[in-house]
Formats: sequence, C-alpha cells, structure tokens
Amino acid sequence: MFLDNIWMIPMFPLCGALLMLLFGRRLDPQHAHDDGHGHDAHHETPAGKKLISLLCPGAILIAFLFSLAAIIELTGVEGHTHEVVLFTWLAGLKSATASGALATFSADWGFLLDPLSSVMLLVVTGIGFLIHVYSVGYMAHDGGYYRFFGYLNLFIFFMLMLVLANNYVLLFVGWEGVGLCSYLLIGFYFRKKSATDAATKAFLVNRIGDAAFVLGMLLIFTTLGTLTFTELKPAIAAGGFHAETAAFGVMSAITLLLFIGATGKSAQLPLYVWLPDAMEGPTPVSALIHAATMVTAGVYMVARSSALYVLAPKTMMIVAIVGGLTAIFAATIGLVQNDIKRVLAYSTVSQLGYMFLACGLGAFWVAVFHLYTHAFFKALLFLGSGSVIHSVSGEQDMRKMGALRGKIPITYRTMWIGAIAIAGIPGLAGFFSKDEILWQSWSSNGGDLRWLWVIGFLTAGLTAFYMFRLMYMTFYGESRVEPETAKHIHESPKSMTVPLMVLAAGSVLAGWIGTPMVFGPVHDALPSLEHWLEPSITTVAAAHHGGEVHHDTTMEWLLMFCSVGLAIGGILFARRIFDRKTEGDPMQRMLGPGIHRVLMNKYFVDEAYMATFVDGFAKGGGQKMAEFDVGVIDGGINGAAWLTRFSSKITIWWDTWIIDGAVRLAGFLVKFSSYPVRMVQTGLVQNYAFAVVLGGIVILGYYVF
Repeated sequence: MFLDNIWMIPMFPLCGALLMLLFGRRLDPQHAHDDGHGHDAHHETPAGKKLISLLCPGAILIAFLFSLAAIIELTGVEGHTHEVVLFTWLAGLKSATASGALATFSADWGFLLDPLSSVMLLVVTGIGFLIHVYSVGYMAHDGGYYRFFGYLNLFIFFMLMLVLANNYVLLFVGWEGVGLCSYLLIGFYFRKKSATDAATKAFLVNRIGDAAFVLGMLLIFTTLGTLTFTELKPAIAAGGFHAETAAFGVMSAITLLLFIGATGKSAQLPLYVWLPDAMEGPTPVSALIHAATMVTAGVYMVARSSALYVLAPKTMMIVAIVGGLTAIFAATIGLVQNDIKRVLAYSTVSQLGYMFLACGLGAFWVAVFHLYTHAFFKALLFLGSGSVIHSVSGEQDMRKMGALRGKIPITYRTMWIGAIAIAGIPGLAGFFSKDEILWQSWSSNGGDLRWLWVIGFLTAGLTAFYMFRLMYMTFYGESRVEPETAKHIHESPKSMTVPLMVLAAGSVLAGWIGTPMVFGPVHDALPSLEHWLEPSITTVAAAHHGGEVHHDTTMEWLLMFCSVGLAIGGILFARRIFDRKTEGDPMQRMLGPGIHRVLMNKYFVDEAYMATFVDGFAKGGGQKMAEFDVGVIDGGINGAAWLTRFSSKITIWWDTWIIDGAVRLAGFLVKFSSYPVRMVQTGLVQNYAFAVVLGGIVILGYYVF
C-alpha cells in the first residue's frame, strides 16, 4: 500500500507550500505587511498563526510517518528496492551511445525507494519536522510568518523529489529546487543587504556546479544510453566498461563533472564560499538547509553514482584529496571565528569534507553513515545556537556571551551533548562515523593514502578544540553580556527546547547502527547500516583495491584510542584557555598576529575571488568589455550606420538628378516635340469640322485659281 504510493510523500509538503501561497495572507493578514527585517510590522492574528503552526509542521509529520511506513514495508521486499513510475516525462531525443547503439533520451516521472533513499528520507522528514516545530517558537515574533513556513515546506518538497527521484533528470529538478529555496530562505530578511548579498552569492556559486552537473548527465546518456539509476549497472556491463586505471577516460570525465556539481551544492573547495555567508538567514534555515539536508545532497548524489565512481579511480582520488583538504581547511578557519553561527558553518564545511573523503576512498556507506549522524548533532548545534541567540536578544558574537549555562540550562545541556558528539567521544553518534572514516583512510589502497588519515586525524583534534571553544565562550566563565540584555535572558519556549532534547537523544543513539567491526554486532536482530545499504551502493573493494583489505583489529583499536585521546586533549586544551578570565583574544596570542589574521580573514579567499571574479572580471573586465563594446562594437555599428546614411544621400542625389532627371528630360522632349501635333489633335469635333471646311476651301481655291 505505502510502497506503491511513495509519490505522495513529496506531495504533503507541496500542499503546505501551496496553502501558504494561496491563503497565507488570509490566514495571517497582518503578516502580509511584514517589513522584511524580521520584525512584526503589525500585531499577529493568533488564530491564523496557530493554524499555520499546525498546517506546515503537520504536513512534514505526515510525510515522515508515511515514509516510515513505506520503509517498514520495504524491509519485506526482496532486494529492498521498489520503483514507481507515474508517466514518461521527457522523451524524443535520439543519440548514438559509446557502443554504437541508438538510444532514445527519456526521463520518467518516477520514484525509487531503496536503502540509500530510505536513509535520506528519514533524515529529511524527521529532522525537517523537528526544525519546523522549533521554528514555531523561534519565528514567533518575526514578520513574514506564513511566508517563512511556505518556503520551508517548498524546500522539503524539492528535497524529497531529489531523494526519491529514480533518474538523474528528476533528481536535477529537486537539485535546482532546493537551490531556489535556499536563495529564498537565506534572503528571507530581504531588506537586509547582507542577507540579499548572501542569497545572491549562494545562487551564483551553485550555478557553477550545476552547469558541470548538466554536462555530466548528458555525457552519461551519450555513453550509457540511460539516466535511470536502476539501469546504470546493466548498461555498464553491456558496454564492457572497466576501471580506468591507466588513463583518464569517459567514466573519469563523467564522475569529475558530477563531483564539480557536488562541490557547489555541498560546499567543497573551491566552491565553499557561499555557505558561511548563508548564516544571514534565520537560524532554523541554517539547521535545515546548511546542516541536515541540502548541503548533503552532493554526498547523496555521489553515493548514488557509486557504480560510475568505482570505474574512475583517478576521479575518486581527486574526491578524496578535495574532501580531506576541505576538512582541515575549514577546521582551521573555525578556530578563530567569533560569530557562533559561523563557527558552526565552517564546522559543516569541514564535516562535509570528511564525507567526501570517505566517498573518495570508496567507502560510500561510511559517507552516508556520517551524513546520517551529522544530521542529528549539527542540527542540534545550530538550533541550540539559535536558542542562545534568542535568549540574548539576537546577539551572535561569543565575545559578548559567557556564563549562560545556569540561565538556559536545557540549551546548555543539549548543546553539550551535540559538542561531544561532533568531537567524537565514544558512545555518541559522531564517534562511530568519524572512527570509520579514519579507519578507511588508514587501510585503503593497502595503506598508500595514510597521509589522508593524518589530515583526518588532525581535523578531528581541531574539531574538538573549536567546538569546546564555542561552549566555554558561550556558557562558562564570567558574563560578558550587555547589562541591558542580561536582564532579559531566559530559556526558550518548549516548542524550541523539545526538538533540542529529541535531537540530543539522536546524537547519542544514532551511531549504534554502524558500530565498528571490532565492536561486533550490537544485536543480531538489528542489521548494520553497511549491510542495509549494500543493495544501493557498489562496493569498491574488488573493483578498485583488487580485493578485500585485511582487517587489523589491533591497529584499529590503537587508531581509535589515538583519535579519542586527541579529541579529549582538544577539549581540555579549550577548557584551559577559555574557562577563565583573559584579556584580549587568547587565540591571537597563541597563534600569533600573522596566522590569526590569515585565519580570521579566511585565508583571504573571498578577497581573492572578489578581486578576480567581481572586481577583475565583473568590474575590471566588465569595464574593458564596456569600452570594447562602445569603441569597437558600437563604433562599428555606428560607423556602418553613418556609411549607410552617406551612401543613401549619394543614392538619393543620383536617383533624383540622374535617374529621375533623365526620365523627366525624356518626358519634356516628347512633350515639346509633340506640341505641334497637339495643336492639331485637340480632340474637339468642332475644330475638326472647321479644319475640314477650311481644308475644303483651300483645295477649292487651289483648283479655281
């Protein structure tokens, strides 16, 4: 019942979005005049606001329950895969494939529920519902209440389309849709210039990756003759494709283009610059789009394309390197940021780098595992930061916080759980997925990539340090809150704290479905995530590594103790520095003014992009192009117009005086020569009669005389 109707899952949030579009103003008419700054322009209408608070989160709850029922039903299906095709959406274009066969381009409006999409489905709807509930309290005093929830529902719709699509083209519809919703939600406070600039930046940077994604899709079709996920493996087998170990072939080109698309959506080097600026949107937006769902779309797409990536080891190496470098690059920037949301933003970029590191090593299931655990603790941390900001009247600078743990205890305790989860402390979700990534880095390619393990290991230590720097600056030490603000510090309402507690529970428990091999199975009746994902993900052991890697249990335990020890060391080091009163910036003293300035300015990447692409190409190059346009293009056009006008004047003179003159002269000569004749040929009968009489008289006179 539920499996055959999985197409309905995205329809629930779509209905919520349409209701807000069509009736939002009527449900909450005062919000129709929101000022775009995030403040109520008028007093709310309680009845309409309550109805919105039920409709939009309720739509996501129904989608979650429907998804859960469908996944339970899926467990009884052989192969754990079910596809529903409603109709053929696009068809007609024919192209010769690499094998020489003629293929017809087609894309179904079809939905695929399998282990991979089921994990994403629960993350999107489950975490999405909690964020919707949280938003009821967080956005209670902001203008545009119906507009905000309409955007959130629309985002969930497109994300579900992306996750459930059975082919690349329909996935791309969801891919572009979440990009649009990201633009709308980042720029929600549309009268705030920094917000609109951030929204525009996110939109433009993502278009770079999207262009590569489109090219990758087209190359898949011209190579394999299909864009349907379930047909990729048969098409690869029919085409006789093998791993491109010697040269950079067509599969390497396809996967590289897809990865470029993923770097835009999932904020990897060099297209990561939009995500930190996206913190200009409301905090629930940061949690939903930039922690739990949208930014993981690139990881999901790469995992979905695992059958292609295992044939392109060179591209996989690029993916692993970019992921590893992004992880440590963003982590170092996060060390010195003072905006609480920006610390979490760079943490997100870093953790996404971890996921791509796993993908590049061929451990696609591990990447999905970290995606899943990360959704819990990062959504918790973002929503917790929103609760902190809510309690201190909108302040986001951690230097103006401190000693908040006793005043907002629920927020403090839940964020503490999120912090130790992302730090990788044993027993919590982040420990299991992070440990698996580090083990894959150590053991892949027979140990040839252990320098990537070093990067991941150092990143783990940096993560623990900057997260507890955030915790100690926010909740410990002496209060640095402005006196006027300090009077109004209070715990957030239950609509905000209950989601925090649920996410905290998830941050503790979520990792136990993917425990390391050395732990053994948690319970025989509970399959591991690795086993669950097997039907959806092509393994790389045989295709890429030439066989199974020997599992050294002793070494894994040793590496595990090292990473946990480093994390604990990072936490204790942060406590030593920030859990006491200090003058100035401790990080500046520790790193030195030069390094601190580089990190505070994010390695000047934004400035370099501004100088190169904005001032260089857009302004400098644009000015040169404008001068070229005016001087050469317009000059040529204007010169051609002048020549046309000049030649037309000569033509007019020639036509008037020579051509028309000759015609008029001929007419005059004919008229002049015909004058004597015209004197006789008058056309009057009496004249002719007179001429006859006169002629007769003349003739008679000639004969008489």
